[in-house]
Amino acid sequence: MKKLQTLFIAPLLLVGASCCHKDGAECCKKGGTLEQPIGVQLYSLRHEIGKDFDGTIKLLGDIGYQTIQAAGYGDGKFYGKTPQEFKAAIEAVGMKVLSSHTFIGLEDKEVASNDFSKSLAKWDAMIAAHKAAGMKYIVCAGIGVPDKLAELQTYCDYFNAIGKKCKEQGLEFGYHNHSHEFRGVEGVTMYNYMLEHTDPALVLFQMDVYWTVMAQKSPVELFKQYPGRFKLLHIKDHKELGQSGMVGFDAIFKNLEVAGTKDFIVEIEAFTNTPAEGMKACFDYLKSY
Repeated sequence: MKKLQTLFIAPLLLVGASCCHKDGAECCKKGGTLEQPIGVQLYSLRHEIGKDFDGTIKLLGDIGYQTIQAAGYGDGKFYGKTPQEFKAAIEAVGMKVLSSHTFIGLEDKEVASNDFSKSLAKWDAMIAAHKAAGMKYIVCAGIGVPDKLAELQTYCDYFNAIGKKCKEQGLEFGYHNHSHEFRGVEGVTMYNYMLEHTDPALVLFQMDVYWTVMAQKSPVELFKQYPGRFKLLHIKDHKELGQSGMVGFDAIFKNLEVAGTKDFIVEIEAFTNTPAEGMKACFDYLKSY
């Protein structure tokens, strides 16, 4: 049996627009298209944040980003800060803590036996830390493609169990995709199987729209096939938003209600010019909607 490797996007533990205020959170929309606060995945500035955490989050706050998704949790801390310190630092620059990418992967024997009690027990401390930091969501950044559906089912069961623990503490658990989840496992598309074998009341999906398109799949068609499952989105393009023309953002934003999207998060993996210019370009692009 091939070991399922957890995919991490950072070292972790093993849109002219008018502005409004809705429930105290600033939002931007044109013609009612976008009502969600504009969030940012800190992984976008992973190199900068490692050199100057305070300066980097201030930059994002000054641009206008409203929420953050972390990608640097380990040993009970976020980017080396206690949950309380991290929350205070983010709020000091006018943003709110929303989510985090982190996960505890299963051992081979847990996958084989469908007994993941050992790994599940480790989630109590992690959930407590995320709750203390003000998180609303905890999201698995991704797992590898299993050899067999039985292995994938074990992970679906595990996700449901994690989701139950999170829900009991007032948080929500979700799964973030790349492109490989659209591969087949014993003739079944991995992503579809996960959507169909996890409890919607316990597990949400954070669709990465760029990776979905790169897998030659339509985000909107998936929204319609699985309505309400995509409470979070990663809004991403090849570089800055809208430059490649590959991702149909107009259609995506017109179907957020179908998707069930409550929050979306900008992520950039490469920049045309400087990171600061790139992050501002993405924010300005979203404000145009």
